[in-house]
Amino acid sequence: MKHELIVYTGPMFSSKTSRLLMKLEKYKFQNKNILTFKPKIDTRYSETSIITHSGWSSPATNINDGKEIFGYIEKNNLQKFDVIAVDELFMIPNIAKTLITLYCNNFNIITSTLDLSAQLTAFSELQLLLPWATSINKCTAACTICGEDAQYTFKKQSKTKHEKLIEIGGTEKYEPRCFKHHPLIKLL
Repeated sequence: MKHELIVYTGPMFSSKTSRLLMKLEKYKFQNKNILTFKPKIDTRYSETSIITHSGWSSPATNINDGKEIFGYIEKNNLQKFDVIAVDELFMIPNIAKTLITLYCNNFNIITSTLDLSAQLTAFSELQLLLPWATSINKCTAACTICGEDAQYTFKKQSKTKHEKLIEIGGTEKYEPRCFKHHPLIKLL
């Protein structure tokens, strides 16, 4: 297996996590040992598993900071793992440097993450990681207004561009929008 650092990115509801889980299935069939992590603050569907909006799931270890992965690997014998998977990368401080270090130490890395906030601000952790990626998969959803490809996340009830960048939620709070139908685009 070639050495990989794969990023699935795009707006909410674009199947990023589903694609991550499908890639993990392939790694399992290749008999790879996998460590899976998710942000502790993301408790939408489960505190102990990555779960897609469609209900697919995989057990995961919760972390508050990317540096915690080093301690987890050390505690559980560094040599027995081939793949590190991280869901919702944008929510985890210090994750980019951690994953780059692990990639440079021959781990295969696979991640899923939003690329832009609902305020159309790029997430810094993703910006640090992308130049190292061997594969970047830009996922799209269906715009809730017109059904065309949606590349952006819209926050319902959003009044300004100056709200919190990370606010946990699902369909009750967010929806995918295309360029034409995201109201903040014209404010940039």
